Amino acid sequence: MKRTTPTAKEVTHQRIVGAAARAIRRSGYNGTSVADIMKDAGLTHGGFYAHFESREAMLAEAADQAGAEGVALMEHIAATTPPQEVLRAMAQAYLSKEHVEGVETGCGTAALASEMPRQAPEVRRAATRRIKEMIDLVARQLPDWGQPSGHEHALVTVALMVGTLTLARAVDDPKLSDALLAAALKQVTSAGDV
Repeated sequence: MKRTTPTAKEVTHQRIVGAAARAIRRSGYNGTSVADIMKDAGLTHGGFYAHFESREAMLAEAADQAGAEGVALMEHIAATTPPQEVLRAMAQAYLSKEHVEGVETGCGTAALASEMPRQAPEVRRAATRRIKEMIDLVARQLPDWGQPSGHEHALVTVALMVGTLTLARAVDDPKLSDALLAAALKQVTSAGDV
């Protein structure tokens, strides 16, 4: 019989990864130390190497989890929304004021994209895998899914949403932030009418 209850070490490992996933989105890869993550997880710094070979290994798992959380939210929306409304619902959730303000639990790509080129290959690989999943998920919501134009529309849609979220978070003008979100939402939802 297969064991279904995680061990204490697995639970602790996941707690560290969760703390790291929140920390990197909040403070960036370079603004997040192992000591800070271990403290956030309620553990001592000394226990880190019982769980990870290196800081990069932990960051790769954190990037993977941050990306997985974003994809899971969009998959939930796709599973619980009428098919003709999925793209709009995804865009509304992604391009929302709550998402702008929820950096620590929001899209890892929007929070970390500018730092990604300087990360270790395993960190970039984890993030890239989750970005591809998001592109594929969006592609399945488009009327031209399965055609070359469908993949291209998905690429542009994801790029527009991530870029808009990044800019909406970056500006110190709430009206501009709201205008960016509204304009992108309009563009994304019109893409579903291809």
